[in-house]
Amino acid sequence: MLPKSDSKPTPLEQICTKLAESLKQGTFARLVLSAPVASGDIPQKILGRFIMLKGVPHLSLTLRHATRDVTKNLPLVEGAAWVREQLDRQFHSALLCTTARDWQFISNTAGEARLIDHQPSAKKAPPREHDQRHGGILDAAARDWLQGLDVLDVTGKVRVSMADKHRQINHYLEILSHLAKECGWIGTPRAEAGRQKAEDGEQKSAFDPAPLVLADMGCGKGYLTFGIWHLFHRVRKQPMRIIGVETRADLVATTNKLAQQIGAEGLEFVAGTIESTQLPRVDALIALHACNTATDDAIRRGIELGAKLIVVAPCCHKELRPQFGKPPPLAPVLHHGVMEERMAEWVTDGLRALFLEWAGYRTKVMEFVVGEHTPKNLMIAAVREREAFTDAAARKRIEELKAFFGVEKHALDPLLVAADVRRL
Repeated sequence: MLPKSDSKPTPLEQICTKLAESLKQGTFARLVLSAPVASGDIPQKILGRFIMLKGVPHLSLTLRHATRDVTKNLPLVEGAAWVREQLDRQFHSALLCTTARDWQFISNTAGEARLIDHQPSAKKAPPREHDQRHGGILDAAARDWLQGLDVLDVTGKVRVSMADKHRQINHYLEILSHLAKECGWIGTPRAEAGRQKAEDGEQKSAFDPAPLVLADMGCGKGYLTFGIWHLFHRVRKQPMRIIGVETRADLVATTNKLAQQIGAEGLEFVAGTIESTQLPRVDALIALHACNTATDDAIRRGIELGAKLIVVAPCCHKELRPQFGKPPPLAPVLHHGVMEERMAEWVTDGLRALFLEWAGYRTKVMEFVVGEHTPKNLMIAAVREREAFTDAAARKRIEELKAFFGVEKHALDPLLVAADVRRL
């Protein structure tokens, strides 16, 4: 239990007060509890939304277990008290987002805690309706697989606990649609001709190009994988083979069963890891929220498999911080642990972008809004445009950045060695 002080509110008391105030004032945007104290059959994360149920405000809480979600809808006062109890006993971390400020609560096993504030990530409060309309790329044709994944209920309405996930899928698909245009897969005369042929019901001939191949690494329950299939096969009418890769065999069986049920031709799920799974040459490789150096594994696989497009959304960043030096101009700032942690994340992802440029890709590093409600909202998108490992200036930028921060080892260093071997 976290210690309390009579003279000054503790960080726990402060964030609970901020939560209650935001709910009362209507500035609440979202809440996430993470870093559970124990392991086992307990929620790994809890997501909170402000909703109206029969005209009464409630805090809707989604308890996210490894293989299932449980929803609790509690009146505001009861909900705020329940959240406080969870933070006091069950979770080390919380992120409260409001339209005025974001607040991050962090505690450790020794009972030490702190509260950090950030610029608000939400400009306006999300809709409060229990049943929310849905649209965009996820049109009525997506109902079968969205219901199969429990995003929609039996009436076709978005489940209250899955509203954030629904928005997340839609947003990812919008981003992917733009990237597909950059790659020439959508919107070009050849692509549109193929689309028109499919719409007219013409048979594929021996002269038609082979379908594009996309691998979704660490696809989990397959939300985005089904979404990609829907985008290309149903919305764009463009053939694409989609391969979802997931380590958990039970999820692979479940997603394959759903794909068969809805007749998702060209969609398949296989059990395996990012590094070990046997894959054909791919046109695109995606890895969202791969933890630590698994993101680097995905980048290397994408390059090795000749992907035109690589998209990653890094999760935790653990590799560089133990190596991190403190260059003289930054040493006083990096003395603060939170600043060192953020700088290590920044350098890790910066080096990933530089390695991709060294491999012949044009990279974009962007922030995006995600349904998981986490500060880890960085996406790196890379489109291959030139020959790999030939730009000396690109390699020099990698070496200079590593040297400046004293980084001796990075998970993508094998790309430098491979390039040296190719020149011998």
